[in-house]
Amino acid sequence: HKAPVVHKWLLAHPRFQLHFTPTYSSWINQVERWFAELERRCLTRGVFCSLDDLKTALEEWIKVWNDDARPFKWTKTADQNLDRICRYCDRISEPDH
Repeated sequence: HKAPVVHKWLLAHPRFQLHFTPTYSSWINQVERWFAELERRCLTRGVFCSLDDLKTALEEWIKVWNDDARPFKWTKTADQNLDRICRYCDRISEPDH
């Protein structure tokens, strides 16, 4: 996102906006949350003897996921999440950290 070519492209395409999240807060991004589920439920402790085995396992897991798809639900309000992020930022900004 810092490369000049990316900056130039973003200026030429104003409908696209980058939204930055604090380091270590991938849990905010719903796509990252889905990949965490994929890793936990499909890849962790998986044994794949070939690329085809891995591809088959991923495709089967995605099909099972999509057959019962439902959105992730936040258990906290946006304000609660923002407060948590602010507390975390304050804590890591302290001189002793």
